[in-house]
Amino acid sequence: MNDATYDVRYDVLLRGGRVLDGTGAPAYRADVAVTGDRITAIGRLDGARARTEIDASGRYVSPGFVDAHVHGDAAVLDPDVQLAALRQGVTTFVLGQDGLSYAPATPAALAYVTRYFAAINGTHPGLGEGPVSVADLLATYDRTTAVNTAYLVPHGTVRHSALGATARGADASDLAAMTKAVEQGLDEGACGLSTGLEYVPGRYADAAELAALLAPVAARGLPHVSHMRGYEGAAGPAMREMLDVARSSGVATHVSHYHGPAAELIAMVDDARAEGLDLTYDAYPYLRGCSILAMVALPRDLDDPDPDRVVAALTEPATRRRLATDVDPALWPRITLAHVPAADFRWAEGRRLVDAAAEVGATPAEFCADLLVATDLVASAVFDQPPTNSDESVRALLRHPAHVGGSDGIYIGGSPHPRGWGAFARLLARHVVELGDWTWEQAVVHLASHPARRFRLADRGLLRVGLAADIAVIDPARVADRADYGDARRPAAGIDDVLVAGVPVLAAGALTGHTPGRPVRPS
Repeated sequence: MNDATYDVRYDVLLRGGRVLDGTGAPAYRADVAVTGDRITAIGRLDGARARTEIDASGRYVSPGFVDAHVHGDAAVLDPDVQLAALRQGVTTFVLGQDGLSYAPATPAALAYVTRYFAAINGTHPGLGEGPVSVADLLATYDRTTAVNTAYLVPHGTVRHSALGATARGADASDLAAMTKAVEQGLDEGACGLSTGLEYVPGRYADAAELAALLAPVAARGLPHVSHMRGYEGAAGPAMREMLDVARSSGVATHVSHYHGPAAELIAMVDDARAEGLDLTYDAYPYLRGCSILAMVALPRDLDDPDPDRVVAALTEPATRRRLATDVDPALWPRITLAHVPAADFRWAEGRRLVDAAAEVGATPAEFCADLLVATDLVASAVFDQPPTNSDESVRALLRHPAHVGGSDGIYIGGSPHPRGWGAFARLLARHVVELGDWTWEQAVVHLASHPARRFRLADRGLLRVGLAADIAVIDPARVADRADYGDARRPAAGIDDVLVAGVPVLAAGALTGHTPGRPVRPS
């Protein structure tokens, strides 16, 4: 990247690249000019000059990618996480996933969500004790980060704010309070509503509660984004619930990290779309997942809206016996410990749970209970998915036109899942270059224009004059994911120049220090 000293016509000029415009049309040779935060010209601009020029020869020029599912609600403020995203061409994070984030929240709900999901979202440094509105939260992302942010109203947080730490069903007054909070969040710029139906307290909602809260979302043409009530063997019933809610509320539906037996899952998607339902999903290219250890390992009836009661129960001999007898013994070897914030157990990060238990002479159930008590439930795990998922299933789900790109990136822990540092690069390097599951043109549709449309981010996802200048420059010969389960924080290779809002935020593979990222609202 060179600074020009002659008369300036444009602010930034990307010369000599092959443009992937996000429509699926074949790539074509063109220069791309940017003035302010907008694309102002695309074509052969041989005589043009700019304050900053980027030689894109031999590389693709693409709209910045939109990560449709990522847990960056606090981490997006970390420059290392921004680097991880930008080195994969990701310029927008969609936050507020799984029904659990920081707003809109009462002080009690904020404290609960921060604790319960600490191993996933971390702790936001700028919110205090609450209450927090969606507007308050979005303000913390305004020009404080190098990537843009979009935000979903999180149902679990809204539910805790209205009902507190309870598992009971919502009555009419609860629904009124929750609906008001959802409407206000949408008014303040949220791009939909998310649910986490395997997490507490979202799992206590029935279909009638969901349909009621989704009515204002449907009225605005925004999506319901859901971590369903189950995956793998339970994905069929869980998807049927999603479709019933879609029919009753009229809402567009987007399923988070859809995975499992592809033939069954794709047939359900095809049938729903043939029926006229607006259904999409994101999926990441790995056969291991990551979540809070309590959700992965504890029987459902041991979970409680009050984490203190869960911790207390885990000290009781009867509960420990239940873990030993009621948990499928095949689960324990599939678990690798990702985040263990307790001094006496930190050594176990990155270890298989069964190996760590054997090292201290404990059974897996005993060790899991001890670890959860020691960490106050703030522990996470990477886990092997069961045989109902396979590489063939992953590839089939990625190829489907209902798919959009999402990493499910989690940036907390000493041994995190590598997907936050490598999912998008892996999609390009493996599924485009190596396997040919997508062409380059198709990849940009899946990773940029489809998710932008899904969340109504109308001026992103395409390279077109007048749209926002979120642009990634991709070297097809060098693009590679370098993060793995042994070294998850290695940034990807092959994307060295990225603009956000017309500002170079990545140059020669390094952060420039500029933070032009904005909260992006649906339009």
